[in-house]
Formats: sequence, C-alpha cells, structure tokens
Amino acid sequence: MSRLLKEQLIRYSVMAHQKGLTAAFGGNLSIRSGDLVFIKSTGTVMGELMRGHVATITMDAERTSAVRPSSEYRLHLRIYSVRPDVRAVVHLHPPFSIAVSALLRDELPLLTPEAEIYLRRIPVAPFREAGSEALAEVVASCIRDSDAVIMENHGTVTVGRSLREAFYKAELVEESAKLWYLSRQDERSHAEKTEERERERER
Repeated sequence: MSRLLKEQLIRYSVMAHQKGLTAAFGGNLSIRSGDLVFIKSTGTVMGELMRGHVATITMDAERTSAVRPSSEYRLHLRIYSVRPDVRAVVHLHPPFSIAVSALLRDELPLLTPEAEIYLRRIPVAPFREAGSEALAEVVASCIRDSDAVIMENHGTVTVGRSLREAFYKAELVEESAKLWYLSRQDERSHAEKTEERERERER
C-alpha cells in the first residue's frame, strides 16, 4: 500500500512540475492513510521526486521515515485535522494564482461553469510566513468551507478525496486565476482605448 501511495505522489508531483504549476523546490503534495501522512521530503524538486524522497509522519507530527518532511507539513496536518473527509492535499506555486493574490483580498471571481461546480468558491488567504503555524491556521480556516484557497504571495492549496481529485482542482484554480487576470487586462486595455478616443475627440 505504501509503495502505491508513493507512486501516486511521484506521478502527480512530476506532472505538476511539467505543467508549470510549480518550479524549483516549491510545492508539496501529501496523501493521508489512516494516521499516517505521505508527503514530499524537504529540499526536493517535485520534478525529480523518487520513492526515497517521500517522507512519512503521523497525524501527531511524529516522523516515521529517514527523510524529513516538507517544511509545510503543519499546513497539511492542520487541513487533515479540520477536514476528516479529505485524503489528499496539493500545495503548488502556479504563476497566475500568485499574481492575482496580489490584486485580490477576498475571493477569486469564478468565470466558468466548471469552476462553479467543482470549486464553488476560492477564498484568498492573507499572507503568513511559509511553513508557520500561523499559515496552517489561516489556510485551514478557509478550507473548512472550501476545497481550494489561494495564499497571498505564496500559491494555492486544494484538497480532495484522492490525489487525482485534489490535483485537478489545483489545475482548475490556476485556469480560473488566469482567465480572471486576462479578462482584467482586457478591461484595462478597453478603458485606455476609450479614454484615448475621448481625448482625440476633445482635440
């Protein structure tokens, strides 16, 4: 069983890196199995993840593997504690989601039916230091009523009953962020062109 779970972590970690949803050492995925949590080890590049890079910890944060878990393990454990229905957590650093987090302070507007159906809402959590207990608390608070959250200047967190479900929700969050960002640029461009035409008429 543990080998299968590690293989799942490897597959989706590599996929996230290949799709540009995270870069360098950023991001971490986890799967819960009973009292045990499988999570990427600290300092590992997701695109190079292997079985030896998967750490295991208990829900009480006791390390049970030779490798140390990601510094974001508190975030994962806190989410599992407030959402007993969740079996997987995906934390990524997708560029459009991070960009819109600097522009929004409440929720990301949803522009597609898919986002409305599968995500319902995407709150934006205020900035807290990466790896801190404060970050774990503020994200867990958002996740109580949502399956996705954007962290200010940091990235995204999505959850699911499986790693596959949580991963594709993460893709949907980034698509939603990209669409909103692009639509906002179009609005600004249209407004600028309108102002320019008005100035020309005044001349």
